[in-house]
Amino acid sequence: MIFITAKFRVLPEHADRWPEITADFTAATRAEPGCLWFDWSRSLDDPAEYVLVEAFRDDAAGAAHVQSDHFKQAQQTLPPHLAETPRIVNTTVPQEGWSELGEMAVTERG
Repeated sequence: MIFITAKFRVLPEHADRWPEITADFTAATRAEPGCLWFDWSRSLDDPAEYVLVEAFRDDAAGAAHVQSDHFKQAQQTLPPHLAETPRIVNTTVPQEGWSELGEMAVTERG
């Protein structure tokens, strides 16, 4: 799978509205057949920073994503709300989903 993490520094005046600003793009991406997940989180250290964790089934699904109409629309509508160009880590991982973090296994509670 293609695994991507991106950090978006949003202009402070838009930070509280970022989930609303990205709602259509997020919904359309999650509806793509090759999207495994597309999840936003807000930084605990910087309230103007959002972290996007996304994954796509394979290279074809990733290519379909960046060629989609909603991605092209986001390229136009999202940058005016940003303080800087987003930073990204993009890699291919030889698995199909999340693995358990065995070092912090939760045992059954009685």
